[in-house]
Amino acid sequence: MRWEDRRESDNVEDARGSSGRGFRVGGGVGIGTLVLALVLWKGCGIDPSVTLGLSQQVQSTGSAVTQSGQPVVDTPESARDKKFVSVVLADTEDTWRQIFQEHHATYQPPKLTLFSGTIQSGCGAAESAMGPFYCPMDQKVYLDMDFFKDMRQQLGISGDQQNSGSGSNDEAGDFARAYVVAHEVGHHVQNLLGIADKIQSARQNASKVQSNALSVRQELQADCFAGVWANRNQQRVNFLQAGDIEEALNAATAIGDDRLQQRARGYVVPDSFTHGTSAQRVKWFQLGFQQGRIEVCDTFGQTI
Repeated sequence: MRWEDRRESDNVEDARGSSGRGFRVGGGVGIGTLVLALVLWKGCGIDPSVTLGLSQQVQSTGSAVTQSGQPVVDTPESARDKKFVSVVLADTEDTWRQIFQEHHATYQPPKLTLFSGTIQSGCGAAESAMGPFYCPMDQKVYLDMDFFKDMRQQLGISGDQQNSGSGSNDEAGDFARAYVVAHEVGHHVQNLLGIADKIQSARQNASKVQSNALSVRQELQADCFAGVWANRNQQRVNFLQAGDIEEALNAATAIGDDRLQQRARGYVVPDSFTHGTSAQRVKWFQLGFQQGRIEVCDTFGQTI
């Protein structure tokens, strides 16, 4: 994936070292940690409506991000990851701004908060075990910097390769990591389009099985939006290299509910799925990438 020497976003906040205390979540218990400790990438793409109990009212007792005032000393690896995230976020900003303009709307980009260990989000207290997540309450994407390190270790990626200025010596796995960011930004797009509010409303009187089914459709749409972003960003900056799409498809396959449950339990319970099967996640990312139009991502009006 070619990403160096491109614009970096101004919407990245570095909250590493922030205190994770002082927040409480009112009503309900998140279910993310049940599977996340066992999965390949600590539950990439976890929706806060599941992990943070947003199906019920959320209350907090502090500010969204509390800086500790301690300086952050980056390693070469973490400095590279921070720059990478900033470039990918900038790509999502430019691409989604263009798409929204085509639909006579204005795109308001999210903030992306980097943290380590725990964080105080607008959706309540969160920790790295939840994986990357989007909080609609403060319109921020949250990403633990150790997440990419875990991806490298789990996927056998050393991180020692360095990109040249042209991006010709691509580090394996870059696009898989970009897919993670694009998926969470996809949830922000859902929020801007009013989709998230409709899902939240539908969940108010839904059964657990019905709520899970809505979550699956919401997650698959975010996968599709990630595919749309990849298509349109390729048209803009020609950033894809051989094998990049396969990386995203492998990532989507690895985090399917059926794959995760089989690994964790040895069997699957379809009614408990919250993100979709491996095949479904691959299908909807591919559809978005092949078509490059948000109209094809209607996971609520089509058979998934």
